[in-house]
Amino acid sequence: MQHLADLHVHSRFSRACSSALSIKTLEKWAKIKGVTLLGTSDFTHPEWIKELKDNLVEDESGVLKTSSGFPFILQTEISLIYTQGDKGRRVHQVVLAPNFEVVDQITEYLKKNGRIDYDGRPIFKISSDKFVYDLRKISQDIEVIPAHIWTPWFSMFGSKSGFDSLQECFKDQEKYVHAIETGMSSDPPMNWRLKQLDRINILSFSDAHSFWPWRLGREATIFDFKKLTYANLLRAIRTGEGLTGTVEVDPGYGKYHFDGHRNCNITMTPAEALKHKNICPNCKRELTLGVAHRVEDLADRAEDYQRPNAKPFHTLLPISEVLSSMINKAISTKTVWKEYNKLLKRFGSEYEILLNAPENKLAEEVHPKIANAIMLNREGKLKVKPGYDGVYGELIMSDGVNEKELLAEEQKPSSLQKGLGEFL
Repeated sequence: MQHLADLHVHSRFSRACSSALSIKTLEKWAKIKGVTLLGTSDFTHPEWIKELKDNLVEDESGVLKTSSGFPFILQTEISLIYTQGDKGRRVHQVVLAPNFEVVDQITEYLKKNGRIDYDGRPIFKISSDKFVYDLRKISQDIEVIPAHIWTPWFSMFGSKSGFDSLQECFKDQEKYVHAIETGMSSDPPMNWRLKQLDRINILSFSDAHSFWPWRLGREATIFDFKKLTYANLLRAIRTGEGLTGTVEVDPGYGKYHFDGHRNCNITMTPAEALKHKNICPNCKRELTLGVAHRVEDLADRAEDYQRPNAKPFHTLLPISEVLSSMINKAISTKTVWKEYNKLLKRFGSEYEILLNAPENKLAEEVHPKIANAIMLNREGKLKVKPGYDGVYGELIMSDGVNEKELLAEEQKPSSLQKGLGEFL
Protein backbone atom coordinates (compact mmCIF):
# COMPACT_ATOMS: atom_id res chain seq x y z
CA MET A 1 0.00 0.00 0.00
CA GLN A 2 1.37 3.39 -1.01
CA HIS A 3 1.72 6.20 1.54
CA LEU A 4 2.47 9.81 0.77
CA ALA A 5 4.23 10.95 3.95
CA ASP A 6 5.08 14.32 5.44
CA LEU A 7 7.21 13.60 8.50
CA HIS A 8 8.53 17.08 9.26
CA VAL A 9 5.81 19.42 10.51
CA HIS A 10 5.31 21.68 13.51
CA SER A 11 2.69 22.40 16.16
CA ARG A 12 1.35 25.73 17.37
CA PHE A 13 3.99 25.60 20.12
CA SER A 14 6.84 26.14 17.68
CA ARG A 15 7.98 29.68 16.99
CA ALA A 16 6.40 31.41 13.97
CA CYS A 17 3.73 28.73 13.54
CA SER A 18 -0.04 28.97 13.16
CA SER A 19 -1.91 29.16 16.46
CA ALA A 20 -4.65 27.00 14.92
CA LEU A 21 -2.44 23.94 14.46
CA SER A 22 -3.90 20.90 16.19
CA ILE A 23 -4.15 17.17 15.54
CA LYS A 24 -7.65 17.78 14.19
CA THR A 25 -6.60 20.47 11.71
CA LEU A 26 -3.51 18.53 10.64
CA GLU A 27 -5.63 15.47 9.89
CA LYS A 28 -8.29 17.49 8.06
CA TRP A 29 -5.88 19.29 5.77
CA ALA A 30 -3.66 16.27 5.21
CA LYS A 31 -6.71 14.51 3.76
CA ILE A 32 -7.49 17.53 1.59
CA LYS A 33 -3.90 17.61 0.39
CA GLY A 34 -3.75 13.86 -0.21
CA VAL A 35 -1.08 13.16 2.41
CA THR A 36 -1.71 9.79 4.05
CA LEU A 37 0.91 9.73 6.81
CA LEU A 38 1.98 12.63 9.05
CA GLY A 39 4.60 13.33 11.67
CA THR A 40 3.20 14.41 15.00
CA SER A 41 5.66 17.32 15.32
CA ASP A 42 7.18 18.75 18.47
CA PHE A 43 6.87 15.70 20.75
CA THR A 44 9.19 17.19 23.39
CA HIS A 45 6.92 20.13 24.19
CA PRO A 46 5.06 19.47 27.49
CA GLU A 47 1.71 20.88 26.32
CA TRP A 48 1.80 19.29 22.88
CA ILE A 49 2.75 15.82 24.13
CA LYS A 50 -0.33 15.91 26.37
CA GLU A 51 -2.47 16.54 23.30
CA LEU A 52 -0.75 13.75 21.41
CA LYS A 53 -1.40 11.28 24.22
CA ASP A 54 -5.01 12.46 24.53
CA ASN A 55 -5.78 12.36 20.80
CA LEU A 56 -3.71 9.52 19.37
CA VAL A 57 -4.00 5.81 20.11
CA GLU A 58 -0.78 3.81 20.30
CA ASP A 59 -0.44 0.13 19.47
CA GLU A 60 2.35 -2.39 18.87
CA SER A 61 2.82 -1.24 15.25
CA GLY A 62 4.52 1.99 16.29
CA VAL A 63 1.97 3.96 14.27
CA LEU A 64 -0.35 6.26 16.22
CA LYS A 65 -3.91 6.82 15.01
CA THR A 66 -6.72 9.30 15.52
CA SER A 67 -10.24 8.20 16.40
CA SER A 68 -11.01 8.06 12.67
CA GLY A 69 -7.89 5.98 11.94
CA PHE A 70 -5.57 8.56 10.37
CA PRO A 71 -1.92 7.56 11.01
CA PHE A 72 0.83 9.62 12.65
CA ILE A 73 4.48 8.88 13.42
CA LEU A 74 6.11 10.39 16.51
CA GLN A 75 8.38 13.17 15.22
CA THR A 76 10.08 16.35 16.29
CA GLU A 77 12.80 18.76 15.18
CA ILE A 78 15.70 19.73 17.44
CA SER A 79 18.01 22.72 16.95
CA LEU A 80 21.62 22.02 17.90
CA ILE A 81 23.74 25.13 18.36
CA TYR A 82 27.34 24.58 19.42
CA THR A 83 30.96 25.31 18.58
CA GLN A 84 33.17 22.91 16.64
CA GLY A 85 36.45 23.68 14.91
CA ASP A 86 36.42 27.27 16.22
CA LYS A 87 33.19 27.93 14.34
CA GLY A 88 29.65 28.32 15.55
CA ARG A 89 27.44 25.52 14.25
CA ARG A 90 23.65 25.52 13.91
CA VAL A 91 22.20 22.24 12.72
CA HIS A 92 18.57 21.15 12.73
CA GLN A 93 17.75 17.46 13.11
CA VAL A 94 14.46 15.67 12.49
CA VAL A 95 13.92 12.90 15.05
CA LEU A 96 11.56 9.92 14.70
CA ALA A 97 10.64 7.69 17.64
CA PRO A 98 8.84 4.32 17.90
CA ASN A 99 6.54 4.96 20.88
CA PHE A 100 5.60 7.26 23.76
CA GLU A 101 7.88 5.45 26.19
CA VAL A 102 10.94 6.27 24.07
CA VAL A 103 9.70 9.83 23.57
CA ASP A 104 9.52 10.28 27.34
CA GLN A 105 13.11 9.07 27.65
CA ILE A 106 14.27 11.47 24.91
CA THR A 107 12.52 14.30 26.72
CA GLU A 108 14.18 13.45 30.04
CA TYR A 109 17.57 13.36 28.32
CA LEU A 110 17.01 16.77 26.75
CA LYS A 111 15.79 18.27 30.04
CA LYS A 112 19.21 17.49 31.49
CA ASN A 113 20.72 19.69 28.78
CA GLY A 114 18.31 22.63 28.79
CA ARG A 115 14.67 23.67 28.61
CA ILE A 116 11.95 22.08 26.50
CA ASP A 117 8.97 24.24 27.44
CA TYR A 118 9.63 27.50 25.59
CA ASP A 119 9.50 26.24 21.98
CA GLY A 120 8.30 23.18 20.10
CA ARG A 121 11.66 23.15 18.36
CA PRO A 122 14.00 23.60 21.35
CA ILE A 123 17.68 24.54 21.21
CA PHE A 124 20.49 22.58 22.85
CA LYS A 125 24.24 22.96 23.03
CA ILE A 126 24.89 19.38 21.95
CA SER A 127 27.10 18.35 19.05
CA SER A 128 25.51 16.35 16.25
CA ASP A 129 27.68 13.28 16.88
CA LYS A 130 26.96 13.26 20.62
CA PHE A 131 23.25 13.77 19.91
CA VAL A 132 23.09 10.66 17.71
CA TYR A 133 25.21 8.65 20.15
CA ASP A 134 23.07 9.58 23.16
CA LEU A 135 19.78 8.92 21.40
CA ARG A 136 20.98 5.52 20.23
CA LYS A 137 21.72 4.66 23.85
CA ILE A 138 18.05 5.30 24.57
CA SER A 139 16.85 3.23 21.61
CA GLN A 140 18.38 2.01 18.37
CA ASP A 141 14.95 2.53 16.80
CA ILE A 142 15.30 6.31 17.05
CA GLU A 143 16.13 7.84 13.68
CA VAL A 144 17.96 11.16 13.28
CA ILE A 145 17.62 12.82 9.88
CA PRO A 146 19.56 16.01 9.04
CA ALA A 147 16.89 18.58 8.20
CA HIS A 148 16.79 20.77 5.06
CA ILE A 149 20.49 20.06 4.72
CA TRP A 150 21.49 23.00 2.49
CA THR A 151 19.75 26.04 3.96
CA PRO A 152 22.32 28.71 4.97
CA TRP A 153 21.54 29.32 8.63
CA PHE A 154 20.43 26.06 10.29
CA SER A 155 21.61 22.96 8.45
CA MET A 156 24.37 20.42 8.06
CA PHE A 157 25.76 21.91 4.83
CA GLY A 158 24.59 25.49 5.42
CA SER A 159 26.89 28.23 4.15
CA LYS A 160 26.65 30.20 7.41
CA SER A 161 27.17 27.56 10.07
CA GLY A 162 27.37 24.13 8.52
CA PHE A 163 29.99 21.54 7.65
CA ASP A 164 31.62 20.39 4.43
CA SER A 165 30.94 16.70 5.00
CA LEU A 166 28.75 14.21 6.83
CA GLN A 167 31.84 12.86 8.55
CA GLU A 168 32.88 16.28 9.84
CA CYS A 169 29.40 16.81 11.27
CA PHE A 170 28.71 13.37 12.75
CA LYS A 171 32.25 11.98 13.22
CA ASP A 172 32.15 8.32 14.28
CA GLN A 173 28.34 8.38 14.30
CA GLU A 174 28.16 9.04 10.57
CA LYS A 175 27.32 5.38 9.91
CA TYR A 176 24.06 5.83 11.79
CA VAL A 177 22.87 8.62 9.48
CA HIS A 178 20.90 6.87 6.75
CA ALA A 179 18.95 9.63 5.05
CA ILE A 180 18.80 13.38 4.51
CA GLU A 181 15.98 15.83 3.90
CA THR A 182 16.45 17.83 0.68
CA GLY A 183 14.71 21.01 1.83
CA MET A 184 12.75 23.22 -0.53
CA SER A 185 15.78 24.85 -2.17
CA SER A 186 17.34 21.59 -3.39
CA ASP A 187 16.15 18.50 -5.23
CA PRO A 188 17.57 14.98 -5.68
CA PRO A 189 19.81 15.77 -8.73
CA MET A 190 21.54 18.51 -6.75
CA ASN A 191 22.30 15.99 -4.00
CA TRP A 192 23.42 13.28 -6.43
CA ARG A 193 26.39 15.51 -7.27
CA LEU A 194 28.12 14.69 -3.97
CA LYS A 195 29.87 11.32 -3.82
CA GLN A 196 29.70 11.43 -0.03
CA LEU A 197 25.89 11.16 -0.25
CA ASP A 198 25.89 8.05 -2.48
CA ARG A 199 24.86 5.69 0.33
CA ILE A 200 22.34 8.17 1.76
CA ASN A 201 18.63 7.87 1.03
CA ILE A 202 16.90 11.05 -0.07
CA LEU A 203 13.74 12.17 1.73
CA SER A 204 11.58 15.23 1.32
CA PHE A 205 9.14 16.76 3.79
CA SER A 206 7.39 20.12 4.13
CA ASP A 207 8.67 21.61 7.41
CA ALA A 208 5.18 23.12 7.51
CA HIS A 209 4.45 25.91 9.97
CA SER A 210 0.73 25.91 9.16
CA PHE A 211 -1.88 23.49 7.86
CA TRP A 212 -2.75 25.34 4.64
CA PRO A 213 -2.35 23.20 1.49
CA TRP A 214 0.37 25.47 0.09
CA ARG A 215 2.44 24.58 3.18
CA LEU A 216 1.46 21.13 4.54
CA GLY A 217 2.64 18.37 2.23
CA ARG A 218 4.21 20.73 -0.31
CA GLU A 219 7.12 18.26 -0.23
CA ALA A 220 6.66 14.62 0.70
CA THR A 221 8.13 11.12 0.50
CA ILE A 222 6.39 8.16 -1.10
CA PHE A 223 6.59 4.81 0.70
CA ASP A 224 5.08 1.49 -0.30
CA PHE A 225 4.52 -1.23 2.34
CA LYS A 226 2.35 -4.31 2.63
CA LYS A 227 1.62 -3.05 6.14
CA LEU A 228 2.25 0.35 7.66
CA THR A 229 4.41 -0.13 10.76
CA TYR A 230 7.19 1.90 12.31
CA ALA A 231 9.58 -1.00 11.66
CA ASN A 232 8.77 -0.98 7.94
CA LEU A 233 9.13 2.79 7.79
CA LEU A 234 12.49 2.59 9.55
CA ARG A 235 13.65 -0.11 7.14
CA ALA A 236 12.68 2.05 4.17
CA ILE A 237 14.56 5.08 5.52
CA ARG A 238 17.64 3.03 6.39
CA THR A 239 17.84 0.71 3.38
CA GLY A 240 15.60 2.20 0.70
CA GLU A 241 13.38 -0.91 0.70
CA GLY A 242 9.85 0.45 0.44
CA LEU A 243 11.00 4.00 -0.33
CA THR A 244 9.67 4.65 -3.83
CA GLY A 245 10.27 8.35 -4.44
CA THR A 246 9.73 11.94 -3.38
CA VAL A 247 7.65 14.99 -4.22
CA GLU A 248 9.74 18.15 -4.55
CA VAL A 249 8.91 21.74 -5.30
CA ASP A 250 11.01 23.47 -7.94
CA PRO A 251 14.21 24.32 -6.00
CA GLY A 252 13.86 27.92 -7.15
CA TYR A 253 10.62 28.14 -5.16
CA GLY A 254 12.59 27.73 -1.93
CA LYS A 255 13.63 30.74 0.14
CA TYR A 256 17.36 30.16 -0.21
CA HIS A 257 18.05 28.87 -3.71
CA PHE A 258 20.06 31.81 -5.10
CA ASP A 259 22.48 34.17 -3.38
CA GLY A 260 21.33 37.59 -2.29
CA HIS A 261 20.63 40.28 0.24
CA ARG A 262 16.96 40.76 1.07
CA ASN A 263 17.32 44.20 2.65
CA CYS A 264 18.88 45.55 -0.55
CA ASN A 265 16.60 43.60 -2.91
CA ILE A 266 19.71 42.03 -4.45
CA THR A 267 19.68 38.52 -5.92
CA MET A 268 22.42 36.75 -7.88
CA THR A 269 23.36 33.44 -9.41
CA PRO A 270 26.42 31.77 -7.85
CA ALA A 271 28.56 32.95 -10.81
CA GLU A 272 27.38 36.54 -10.38
CA ALA A 273 28.03 36.41 -6.64
CA LEU A 274 31.58 35.22 -7.24
CA LYS A 275 32.20 38.13 -9.61
CA HIS A 276 31.24 40.42 -6.72
CA LYS A 277 33.39 38.38 -4.31
CA ASN A 278 30.17 37.39 -2.50
CA ILE A 279 29.66 40.99 -1.37
CA CYS A 280 26.43 42.95 -1.82
CA PRO A 281 27.16 45.77 -4.31
CA ASN A 282 24.72 48.05 -2.50
CA CYS A 283 25.58 47.86 1.22
CA LYS A 284 29.00 46.17 0.83
CA ARG A 285 28.07 43.46 3.33
CA GLU A 286 28.42 39.74 2.78
CA LEU A 287 25.68 38.13 0.69
CA THR A 288 23.70 35.21 2.03
CA LEU A 289 25.02 32.39 -0.11
CA GLY A 290 22.19 30.15 -1.21
CA VAL A 291 21.81 26.44 -1.81
CA ALA A 292 22.83 26.51 -5.49
CA HIS A 293 26.11 28.19 -4.53
CA ARG A 294 26.79 25.80 -1.70
CA VAL A 295 26.13 22.76 -3.88
CA GLU A 296 28.67 24.08 -6.40
CA ASP A 297 31.20 24.48 -3.57
CA LEU A 298 30.87 20.87 -2.39
CA ALA A 299 29.94 19.00 -5.59
CA ASP A 300 32.47 16.58 -7.05
CA ARG A 301 30.30 15.60 -10.03
CA ALA A 302 28.89 17.39 -13.06
CA GLU A 303 25.48 19.02 -12.96
CA ASP A 304 23.94 16.38 -15.25
CA TYR A 305 25.10 13.38 -13.20
CA GLN A 306 22.45 10.68 -12.79
CA ARG A 307 22.65 8.45 -9.71
CA PRO A 308 22.39 4.77 -10.65
CA ASN A 309 19.08 3.26 -9.45
CA ALA A 310 17.93 6.66 -8.23
CA LYS A 311 14.42 6.86 -6.82
CA PRO A 312 12.00 8.78 -9.07
CA PHE A 313 10.76 12.18 -7.99
CA HIS A 314 7.98 14.57 -8.97
CA THR A 315 8.59 18.31 -9.28
CA LEU A 316 5.33 20.03 -8.33
CA LEU A 317 4.17 23.36 -6.97
CA PRO A 318 1.05 23.54 -4.79
CA ILE A 319 -2.12 24.08 -6.84
CA SER A 320 -2.93 27.17 -4.77
CA GLU A 321 0.29 28.75 -6.06
CA VAL A 322 -0.62 27.90 -9.65
CA LEU A 323 -4.14 29.29 -9.26
CA SER A 324 -2.89 32.43 -7.53
CA SER A 325 -0.42 33.16 -10.33
CA MET A 326 -2.87 32.35 -13.11
CA ILE A 327 -5.65 34.53 -11.68
CA ASN A 328 -3.25 37.19 -10.32
CA LYS A 329 -4.91 37.12 -6.92
CA ALA A 330 -3.46 36.53 -3.47
CA ILE A 331 -3.27 32.86 -2.55
CA SER A 332 -5.87 33.09 0.24
CA THR A 333 -8.50 35.12 -1.66
CA LYS A 334 -12.05 33.87 -2.24
CA THR A 335 -11.43 33.72 -6.00
CA VAL A 336 -8.51 31.34 -5.63
CA TRP A 337 -10.32 29.21 -3.04
CA LYS A 338 -13.35 28.98 -5.33
CA GLU A 339 -11.29 27.48 -8.16
CA TYR A 340 -9.43 25.22 -5.73
CA ASN A 341 -12.67 23.87 -4.26
CA LYS A 342 -14.11 23.15 -7.72
CA LEU A 343 -11.19 20.85 -8.41
CA LEU A 344 -11.26 19.34 -4.95
CA LYS A 345 -14.96 18.53 -5.19
CA ARG A 346 -14.40 16.67 -8.44
CA PHE A 347 -11.14 14.84 -7.76
CA GLY A 348 -11.05 14.38 -3.98
CA SER A 349 -7.57 15.59 -3.01
CA GLU A 350 -4.90 17.96 -4.24
CA TYR A 351 -2.39 15.22 -5.00
CA GLU A 352 -4.99 13.40 -7.10
CA ILE A 353 -5.32 16.62 -9.10
CA LEU A 354 -1.57 17.18 -9.29
CA LEU A 355 -0.60 13.65 -10.30
CA ASN A 356 -3.51 11.87 -11.96
CA ALA A 357 -6.43 13.99 -13.19
CA PRO A 358 -6.68 14.02 -17.04
CA GLU A 359 -6.46 17.43 -18.68
CA ASN A 360 -9.86 17.14 -20.35
CA LYS A 361 -11.48 16.37 -16.99
CA LEU A 362 -9.66 19.28 -15.37
CA ALA A 363 -10.94 21.60 -18.09
CA GLU A 364 -14.51 20.58 -17.28
CA GLU A 365 -14.10 22.15 -13.83
CA VAL A 366 -11.81 25.15 -14.41
CA HIS A 367 -10.75 27.41 -17.27
CA PRO A 368 -8.75 25.53 -19.95
CA LYS A 369 -5.76 27.82 -19.35
CA ILE A 370 -5.73 26.77 -15.70
CA ALA A 371 -6.08 23.10 -16.68
CA ASN A 372 -3.11 23.52 -19.02
CA ALA A 373 -1.07 25.17 -16.24
CA ILE A 374 -1.78 22.22 -13.95
CA MET A 375 -0.52 19.85 -16.64
CA LEU A 376 2.63 21.94 -17.16
CA ASN A 377 3.12 21.79 -13.40
CA ARG A 378 2.86 17.99 -13.52
CA GLU A 379 5.50 17.94 -16.26
CA GLY A 380 7.84 20.23 -14.29
CA LYS A 381 7.67 22.90 -16.98
CA LEU A 382 6.57 25.94 -14.99
CA LYS A 383 9.02 28.81 -14.66
CA VAL A 384 10.07 30.10 -11.25
CA LYS A 385 12.02 33.21 -10.38
CA PRO A 386 14.40 31.81 -7.72
CA GLY A 387 14.11 32.73 -4.07
CA TYR A 388 16.99 34.17 -2.04
CA ASP A 389 17.91 35.23 1.50
CA GLY A 390 14.56 34.22 3.03
CA VAL A 391 12.38 35.35 0.10
CA TYR A 392 10.26 32.67 -1.56
CA GLY A 393 10.66 32.06 -5.27
CA GLU A 394 7.98 33.45 -7.55
CA LEU A 395 5.99 31.46 -10.09
CA ILE A 396 5.97 33.28 -13.44
CA MET A 397 2.88 32.90 -15.65
CA SER A 398 2.80 34.65 -19.02
CA ASP A 399 -0.81 33.83 -19.94
CA GLY A 400 -3.15 34.27 -17.00
CA VAL A 401 -6.92 34.31 -16.63
CA ASN A 402 -8.95 37.35 -15.57
CA GLU A 403 -12.18 37.30 -13.60
CA LYS A 404 -14.32 38.00 -16.69
CA GLU A 405 -12.92 34.86 -18.31
CA LEU A 406 -13.63 32.87 -15.16
CA LEU A 407 -17.22 34.17 -15.09
CA ALA A 408 -17.73 33.32 -18.75
CA GLU A 409 -16.42 29.81 -18.12
CA GLU A 410 -18.86 29.36 -15.25
CA GLN A 411 -21.81 30.29 -17.49
CA LYS A 412 -21.05 27.50 -19.95
CA PRO A 413 -23.16 24.32 -19.59
CA SER A 414 -21.64 21.81 -17.21
CA SER A 415 -20.47 18.39 -18.40
CA LEU A 416 -23.56 16.88 -16.72
CA GLN A 417 -25.89 19.27 -18.56
CA LYS A 418 -24.17 18.48 -21.86
CA GLY A 419 -24.61 14.76 -21.24
CA LEU A 420 -28.32 15.21 -20.51
CA GLY A 421 -28.93 17.48 -23.47
CA GLU A 422 -30.35 14.79 -25.77
CA PHE A 423 -32.94 13.81 -23.14
CA LEU A 424 -34.18 17.36 -22.40
